[in-house]
Amino acid sequence: MSDRDDIASFTEKLISVCRTIVGDELRSITYFTDEDVQQVYLRSDLDRTADLVGFAEIERTGFRADEKYQGTQLGEYQATIRMFENGYLTRVVTDHAGVWVTTDSISIDRFEELSTSLRAVLRELRRDER
Repeated sequence: MSDRDDIASFTEKLISVCRTIVGDELRSITYFTDEDVQQVYLRSDLDRTADLVGFAEIERTGFRADEKYQGTQLGEYQATIRMFENGYLTRVVTDHAGVWVTTDSISIDRFEELSTSLRAVLRELRRDER
């Protein structure tokens, strides 16, 4: 399988997981690493005007979240949820890559399910890269 096929498979999996959990409330999905940022899904009623590079600069701080939150009584860092006037952003990171997903309003249970599922997809990608 080629790298292009691997990327397409990963992208399809991200979209499928998000659509299954979030449904029509899904706004966008963006994958990022230290070197790159790529929007893999954008709902058709939204404009492609977001500053992905600017968002990525903020969200990349999550690559160090495990070490920064280490030893707290809250347990292991899982995800970040940010609230905006027109929606929510959920960021999930591993040590090498991350995904942020924007949504309309959804229940906290769905945020938790989304975060857990995205973490699993990112870990699977990491295993496939080895």
